[in-house]
Amino acid sequence: MIEAYQLSKQFGAFQAVRSIDLNIQPGELLALLGPNGAGKTTTVRMLGAILKPSGGYARICGHDVVTESQVVRSKVGLLTEYPGLYGRMAAMEYLDFFGSLLGLNTATRHARAELLLRQFGLWDARDRKLDGYSKGMKQKIALVRALIHDPPVLFLDEPTTAMDPQSARTVRDAIGELRAADRSILLTTHNLSEAEALADRIAIIRGGQIIAQGTIAELTRQLLGDPIYELQLAAPFPAQAAAAILADLVIVESQEANTLRYRCPNPQQINPQIFTRIASTGLPIVTLAEVPQRLEQVYLRIVSEEGTGEKGQGVTEPPTMIGDRPHDPQLLPLSADH
Repeated sequence: MIEAYQLSKQFGAFQAVRSIDLNIQPGELLALLGPNGAGKTTTVRMLGAILKPSGGYARICGHDVVTESQVVRSKVGLLTEYPGLYGRMAAMEYLDFFGSLLGLNTATRHARAELLLRQFGLWDARDRKLDGYSKGMKQKIALVRALIHDPPVLFLDEPTTAMDPQSARTVRDAIGELRAADRSILLTTHNLSEAEALADRIAIIRGGQIIAQGTIAELTRQLLGDPIYELQLAAPFPAQAAAAILADLVIVESQEANTLRYRCPNPQQINPQIFTRIASTGLPIVTLAEVPQRLEQVYLRIVSEEGTGEKGQGVTEPPTMIGDRPHDPQLLPLSADH
């Protein structure tokens, strides 16, 4: 559904994106994480057929973002950090306007607007001006706008930035529902707990390059090592007991009076042996559980190495080009109807 190979973007001497490879399947949500200026928004603009790549290629639902840009735009729904709503318009009027821009006939766009407004709890506010909407409601109406033409691909660029917790939760819940609808979703965010809760896979971008990609479990093992388990007893460990029991099985990380932590490369096989050995000594076991290792630890481990790469790659994103659209050769042309 979303495919990129060696995708690159250069603005003069500034290399914003460097040889990115991505492949997102139907029904999959990939979270693109990275510090400010890493190239996230530029990548989304290229994939959405807004910016023309300087190198490589990208396809959306099999359509090239350069040679078939109009078709690509019809396949994509885009929710940006700052949605730019028309505050003087009521919700139904606003959605009808955008539905017409996307080529939907009157009956279809009215039916889609009603369906989505009801789905996201905005039906009772359909005749209110958007200026009167709360921050959470505005983000939800922007999400409805992105979905009005029922696109198979969604790009969600920082969808919950600067939102209060309740509004952010509302938007995350909506994204979770969309993920279950067999759409392909690319989410860029600084909210690591959000990415952890929503994403099937994570890609971390720094200096315009993807430097790590995989499931959270794969990245955790790759960057933080084997999983850590904690064994807790009801009584203190006898002196040297842990070393004697576990020495040939695992690497002990730490030992306190009643608690032992160790790394376990193959817990399905090794943990039952550990449990059996300790039980055979008569030591009273309270718990044996994996110690959670969060996405934050993986992310910080990667971005902390930023200073070790090539000089000049940690620079900021180029400024937005929207105001220069009529004359900017970097932007892909719009059709006469758009």
